[in-house]
Amino acid sequence: MKQKLIAVLALTVLGAGLARAQNADQGVSKTEIKLGTIVDLSGPAASYGKALRNGLLLRFDEINDQGGIQGRKVKLVVEDSGYDPKKSVLAAQKLINQDKVFLLTSVLGTAPSMAAMPLQLEKNVISFLPVSAAREMYEPVNRLKYAFFATNYDQMRTAAPRLVKEQGLKKPCVIYQDDDFGQEVLRGSEAGLKLVNLELVEKTSYKRGATDFSSQVARMKAAGCDLVMMGTVIRETVGTIAEARKTGFNPVFVTSSAAYSDLIHKLGGKGMDGLYAIMTAQHPYLDDASPQVRAWANKYKDRFGEEPNTFAVYGYYGADAFARAAQKAGPDLGTDSFIKAMDSIVIPRDIFGAPEASFTATKRLGSPYSRLSQIQDGKWKVVSDYVAFNGLKGVTQKDGSVKMVSEFFPE
Repeated sequence: MKQKLIAVLALTVLGAGLARAQNADQGVSKTEIKLGTIVDLSGPAASYGKALRNGLLLRFDEINDQGGIQGRKVKLVVEDSGYDPKKSVLAAQKLINQDKVFLLTSVLGTAPSMAAMPLQLEKNVISFLPVSAAREMYEPVNRLKYAFFATNYDQMRTAAPRLVKEQGLKKPCVIYQDDDFGQEVLRGSEAGLKLVNLELVEKTSYKRGATDFSSQVARMKAAGCDLVMMGTVIRETVGTIAEARKTGFNPVFVTSSAAYSDLIHKLGGKGMDGLYAIMTAQHPYLDDASPQVRAWANKYKDRFGEEPNTFAVYGYYGADAFARAAQKAGPDLGTDSFIKAMDSIVIPRDIFGAPEASFTATKRLGSPYSRLSQIQDGKWKVVSDYVAFNGLKGVTQKDGSVKMVSEFFPE
């Protein structure tokens, strides 16, 4: 009986190992690499999702036109989440179990990414550079997770003390969406303000989907806030600032990268001038000062019939990063060889200004760096270099005491 039990256990372990081995190389044939992505094509973030898909396709088309990767052409299977976590799970099941993709790349949004991730980890399918600034994209450390966004928490923790010091601000406050995203912005703002010995004089929230921000603006105005940290997305950012301008309330406004979009100035008009946002890659305008970015933006428009946005850049970046690692992995591409390549790769700064990224077996966030951009005359303009928070250091004062001060380091 004991020997039979041991035999059954051995077969179970062997079967699990074989299943993993087979799954590790799924999506890779002699002529093709099949990848999957889950984006919003029909919901509230459809403008982002379509641009993200297009950016991926543009780079993969270029790669395929140049002969592919180690002789293999890249095929991208796209599924629509509608920005609904439940639909994202169904999409992941289809891509992994039916389409048998090699990995999922550039999944759009925190909630859809988190919903799909458990299945990916269970099936040994890599989560590759999801378009989310949540810490869960790389924490806890897992060999199947790779992320490249400085988190909402770190973005605000870095921006808050910088703006306070540069502009002599004294009364910070925060408006945030009442969900996980908003909470991360709130916590990051509070942590950053502690570094300059300040606390929020007002914090106010709103429910997802809200359209009226008059009460929140009235509270912040009454508190005399001169800095407003914003855990808002597109419509909420425009609505809050428009209400503030209407009432003569004009503090310094700053958002996370969630609102770094050309839709802000397109929808909000002149009133959005002055808004700061933390960002990584810059928005690609058709008349950009950089000849390379300008040429890329016009190529995108010729291909898809519309102007690109930052999410098109994210998609293009994700596709390019995959190609670099897959090429480095060599002709025997599989999950293990791809991970080995990724864990020793350095992705250089690109034409869009994205910071250099690198990964190791214990470092699954490619870069912690972010920088500030500001809307000036109806366009986003980069106004700072890349910087990241590096903790606290002791500085000896004249009286011999040691004061802990925040330390930041440039890229």
